[in-house]
Amino acid sequence: MGFLVLQEQDRSEHVPTDEELADAKRYSWMRISRFDYTPSNRLCFILRGGSPHRASEWADLPNRPLEDQLAEIAQEVGLRGEAAERKRLADQQDREAQQRRWESAMQEARAAYADAYRVEHLEEQANAWHQASRLTEYVTAVRDHATSLPPGQERTDIEAWLAFADAHLQHLTESASMPRLPTPPKPSGDDLKPFLGYWSPYGPRSY
Repeated sequence: MGFLVLQEQDRSEHVPTDEELADAKRYSWMRISRFDYTPSNRLCFILRGGSPHRASEWADLPNRPLEDQLAEIAQEVGLRGEAAERKRLADQQDREAQQRRWESAMQEARAAYADAYRVEHLEEQANAWHQASRLTEYVTAVRDHATSLPPGQERTDIEAWLAFADAHLQHLTESASMPRLPTPPKPSGDDLKPFLGYWSPYGPRSY
């Protein structure tokens, strides 16, 4: 909160001087003031900031000088201070509640991210298993065909290819036959965004 103390002015009708009248005739743009203002002995107190309760301005009155209104001014300052403190506490409670909601949302987002990562890994394992099963059947058929061939270049080429296929198939089979619960990597803020809704991963007031 802040305040201003101003000296009020008295207004009276302005009586043009001969010089002003002459200048007004000579210059079309010139305007003669209608009023004169002179400092008075009256003061005006203006209270700024906070939530007004009763008044924001107090001034000297003929039957009530400003010093007789100091109690009202002090009361208004006190009321505004109390209101400001209540608002500060309410805002703090709102921020703390928002922080708790954000932390809860972040915890749920991390759990959802971990589940999504494991589901993706599960699908990869299932695809590897299907691929290994399909390739095993194919390689077996090729091997049966190779054994029916007489010794020669064609059989040698097929057996060389089968050696490569067996090594690749062994890798696929090992991947598919050893399922384990994967440990998700630490997610970044961008990783968590799809699971946070309207929340930001960078703080409760960053969205």
